[in-house]
Amino acid sequence: MRAKPTESAVRRPLSRPEIMRRVRSRDTAPERDLRKALRQRGLRYRLCDRRLPGKPDVVLPEHRLAIFIDGDYWHGNQWRRRGLACLEDQFPATGNRAYWLRKIRRNVARDFAHTAALLRRGWRVMRLWESEWARAPERYLDRIEDAVQQRASSKRKRSSMSGAAYPSLADRTVAEFFAGVGLVRLALEQEGWRTVFANDIDPDKQEIYERNFARDGEPSVFRLEDIHALPAAEIPSAALATASFPCTDLSLAGERRGLAGRHSSAFWGFVRILDELGGRRPPLILLENVQGFLTSHGGADFAEATAALSRLGYWLDAYLINADAFTPQSRPRVFVVGMIERDIEGLTLEQARDERSQTRPPRLLQAIAGATDARWRLAPAPPLPGREEETDLLGPTQARRRSSRVARRHTLGDIVENVESGSALWWSEDRVARLLEQMTDLNRSKAESLRQGSALAYATVFRRMRAGKSRAEIRDDGLAGCLRTPRGGSSRQILLVAGHGEIRVRLLTPRECARLQGVPDSFDLSGIGLNQALFGIGDAVCVPAVAWLARHILDPIAASLLRGRILEP
Repeated sequence: MRAKPTESAVRRPLSRPEIMRRVRSRDTAPERDLRKALRQRGLRYRLCDRRLPGKPDVVLPEHRLAIFIDGDYWHGNQWRRRGLACLEDQFPATGNRAYWLRKIRRNVARDFAHTAALLRRGWRVMRLWESEWARAPERYLDRIEDAVQQRASSKRKRSSMSGAAYPSLADRTVAEFFAGVGLVRLALEQEGWRTVFANDIDPDKQEIYERNFARDGEPSVFRLEDIHALPAAEIPSAALATASFPCTDLSLAGERRGLAGRHSSAFWGFVRILDELGGRRPPLILLENVQGFLTSHGGADFAEATAALSRLGYWLDAYLINADAFTPQSRPRVFVVGMIERDIEGLTLEQARDERSQTRPPRLLQAIAGATDARWRLAPAPPLPGREEETDLLGPTQARRRSSRVARRHTLGDIVENVESGSALWWSEDRVARLLEQMTDLNRSKAESLRQGSALAYATVFRRMRAGKSRAEIRDDGLAGCLRTPRGGSSRQILLVAGHGEIRVRLLTPRECARLQGVPDSFDLSGIGLNQALFGIGDAVCVPAVAWLARHILDPIAASLLRGRILEP
């Protein structure tokens, strides 16, 4: 006689493999409902064609239509349905949290890849969230039936945004305007996006871009041309258009001519291109600029820019992200995200204020409140990583570990190059003394305190004009100030290394500046002139900040826009 199992044996927790084996991936209730509805409408189908990428749940071979019903949990939509800010919020901070995050994000990436592969084979694709299907099955059945009838009659009626734009989401393609040396591309490619077009007016930046992104045997995607003269017809279709437009006329350090200024008015060239693209308009856009964008002309420039994008059909969201969440550089930047249709209801301004999000501080919410002619869709804002946390966004030099997690560089000492003590880069004692003389008593006491330390300490120094005098100001909080382009003698940051009774001083090197932007050391700057490298890097974006945006903001929106419609090859 078989022994009765003990209570502990009966209640033994299931292992992860046992849990996964119990998950039903085929013949789910929504799939059965879909098949029944198709039969009732007289539509013939096949089940789960394993010869096709992703093994669609239902295939209508005669009409070249593949249909997927994706479970919200496994395909990365459950957290949005629950009104959470990010996928991380769906899981408690337990030991297996990283496993589930990686698994679900891999599923999301495969959804994009399989959809793109089917489109390339000439199949039409419809992906539905399971929750979407349950809420409005008749709506999606009508769309399927309309698509079948249109194909049968060879009449494909398309709305203004159903041409090449939406299918581009599957490939997550990017048109990169004001591309500079390509750091937006570097960030997005880490997260699975693919650049198909890049434009800038600066040949020096083009040289660095081409050196790092040119592919043997492939035509260059870089177009050297003034954006005002760039023909929209020659720009390939893309899922996302990015625009890190010139900040010169918006910066607090500039003359603040705003969007009418010689440089920052290039924004209107970007708007013209979006307008002329018409039905090929990218479903997603991403703007990046300095904080001064919010306050230029009392907020009127921000309001005018966002209103112009809304007139083109975009719903907007905005974030203020400082690079110091990722690298040891204080570099706050405004990011505006636009989507061609509203994927969620969004927060009211009052709800956004109640969030007290670090990425939507009061000054940003004030600018949004003043932009009354824009269409806003504010999603719950995900938190930025803490300065002492690890991240699986790529760090400046470290190769990815097997777990895909890398230690983030968060102090100046982490990015400093090993420059030999006899190098000509180090300043003479007389020059160091003159620098100390330019400091106020407070700043000089900070330097002296660092000098007397028992360990090496790193700080940065800027020269600024104060009351008509050149003053040297020290920053000793472990961060560099915001990198700038080397337009004048005071714009380059000075590195101060102190301890054991000594102070040594030199300028930051181009490689150190690149590391402050989160750029890996594999990014090739060899043979590039000093000012050329400093201009290119100082004018660029913080790579892990943009990668964070891609993962937490752009990918979920793209996944949502991919659903609920027939994508044409």
